[in-house]
Amino acid sequence: MSINTINMTLKVNSIGLNKKPKDTTVVVAMSGGVDSSTVAGIMKKDGYNVIGVTLKLYDNSKEVENSKQCCSGQDVMDAKRVAHKLDIKHKILFYQSKFKEGVVDNFVESYLKGETPIPCVQCNKTVKFNDLFNESKNLNADALITGHYVKSITKNNITNMYRAIDENRDQSYFLFNTTRDQLNYLRFPLGTILKSETREIAKKLDLNVADKSDSQDICFVPNGDYVSVIQKLRPEAFKKGNIKDINGKVVGVHDGIVNFTIGQRKGIKLAAKDPLYVVEINADNNEIIVGYKDDLIRKEIKLKDLNLLVDCNELKNEIFVKVRSTGKLLKSNIVIKSNNDAILSLKEDEYGISPGQACVFYSKDQYGYKVLGGGWIKK
Repeated sequence: MSINTINMTLKVNSIGLNKKPKDTTVVVAMSGGVDSSTVAGIMKKDGYNVIGVTLKLYDNSKEVENSKQCCSGQDVMDAKRVAHKLDIKHKILFYQSKFKEGVVDNFVESYLKGETPIPCVQCNKTVKFNDLFNESKNLNADALITGHYVKSITKNNITNMYRAIDENRDQSYFLFNTTRDQLNYLRFPLGTILKSETREIAKKLDLNVADKSDSQDICFVPNGDYVSVIQKLRPEAFKKGNIKDINGKVVGVHDGIVNFTIGQRKGIKLAAKDPLYVVEINADNNEIIVGYKDDLIRKEIKLKDLNLLVDCNELKNEIFVKVRSTGKLLKSNIVIKSNNDAILSLKEDEYGISPGQACVFYSKDQYGYKVLGGGWIKK
């Protein structure tokens, strides 16, 4: 039942370390879902010394019943039950304040700037792959294991990240901000199998979460209603302002820019011969700019706060990029600026690119699509 991280050098154990499994301590990030629970089961069955760690990230006193959120109170209990079933050590870390500061507050501020944030990337960057990384080191663990669907290939003690075999489950877009030190310490056993296979393994391990549905909502945004979260934390943000067309003519009034995202069609409440879309959000002037679908086409993107996992030379040739988590790979060229910014030239038209989203870089080799890094869309 062992699932090996692809390892290009001769090593003793399945995660690329020159130690016997029984002498190897691994921390498994256990969210209470089927993926991380299965990974914990695999590591235990393969003979590793496993410590499960579950993060309590937000106040769930008002959780919505049947909400498909991750990291809920029910998830914490499920992780605890799985750890008991597997007979492994289990710790719960209470990171609510860190999570609010590093993720929730950032999420709200991003919307106030007219951006469309991705809190899962911020969560991975902060509490999950920073604080949990440090906690794993404090526990003297040899590696940190997660249930993310990305493929890792280790060669000469250097680990690179690739898109998962199961492209429908691939999570590499959300992990572009991982540092090189973190990546060399992380392992992703599920990157080489399909989600259906994960559930089969969970059933064979007789885990209570084998048939548990996947989380879909942002953990602190019940039922996807992000506006209610902003209204609760920053009620003063809902200010009326003008809706203008691309020529600067006032065509309507809005109730707050946080109600809109780039590419949005529904909810604009304007009559027009052809469908209107949000093509720009001007936070400085509290304005929404609308236009037609072709007005959403972009060929050039300005990026900021780059995080590169490879040498800049690997970016000199044509690369592939994703400008949203559900987007396709686009052929592009990139010019890196000295201030950690970049200008990206797309080889094909793309619609509705939004500031605040991530742009993740890939190249293709014999092992698949390799993650080169990425940056945040600035304009």
